Amino acid sequence: MDERFGWDGRSIAWERVGSGPPVVFCHGTPFSSRVWSRYADALSHDFTVYLWDMPGYGESSMDPAHPVDFDAQARAFAALLEQWELDRPHVVAHDFGGAVSLRAALVEKAAYASLMLVDVVAIPPSGSAFFRFVKRHPETLDELPAYIHEAILRAYVSAASHRGLRDEELAELIGPWCTETGQPAFYRQIAQYDEEFLVTNERLLGSLTIPVRVVWGRDDAWIPTETGRRLAGLIPGASYAEIPDAGHLIQYDAPVALASALGGWLRSRSR
Repeated sequence: MDERFGWDGRSIAWERVGSGPPVVFCHGTPFSSRVWSRYADALSHDFTVYLWDMPGYGESSMDPAHPVDFDAQARAFAALLEQWELDRPHVVAHDFGGAVSLRAALVEKAAYASLMLVDVVAIPPSGSAFFRFVKRHPETLDELPAYIHEAILRAYVSAASHRGLRDEELAELIGPWCTETGQPAFYRQIAQYDEEFLVTNERLLGSLTIPVRVVWGRDDAWIPTETGRRLAGLIPGASYAEIPDAGHLIQYDAPVALASALGGWLRSRSR
């Protein structure tokens, strides 16, 4: 990414492509904006597309002194939207990015034209057995030999895909976490994961007035479809759809189906 935004001591990497109505993509954990890069390119003929790496992720700064919880990320996102001077962009979020984009709207009062939530972390309960283990032992895991850390990452991220990731896809996803600063940053973002922020989101969802579309991979092994349906039911007027033969990393499992759903939603909301 060529652009940098300085916020509260952090350096946030971002980029913009295309022209037309603004669309902002939010990634999840333990990923980066790379999960959305192909979709940004495809949409750039009709939209101005913004990608960004949350602080502590991807190409953004990974300073251990900076919190990376839902609240910090929501404030960073709201600040970025203000920096970009966007007037009610469309927002598309995946995983952790769902909670971040929702909190930015519900608490920070960021204004969107529409919101698409794709296999998101948004409401409780959440967190896998691995998450709970890391929260109990973050410092110990920081000291793992690099090859063991990489093996853990490979197994963990691979489980997010239903069809299986190609070697180059997996390498791209885990790459930022396989550096000297990336290894502790990986465990730090899990250690700071606080479900209380999701409780707040759930309590406030009824106040949303923007168009919302919830999309879920039918074979998501990380967050069950029941959670997706319940989330859609909590948001006034929200619609819900499932994509077959897709897991949590729906971007890689069902790219054509997701691109169709994404393009159809954005174009219908931009007329």
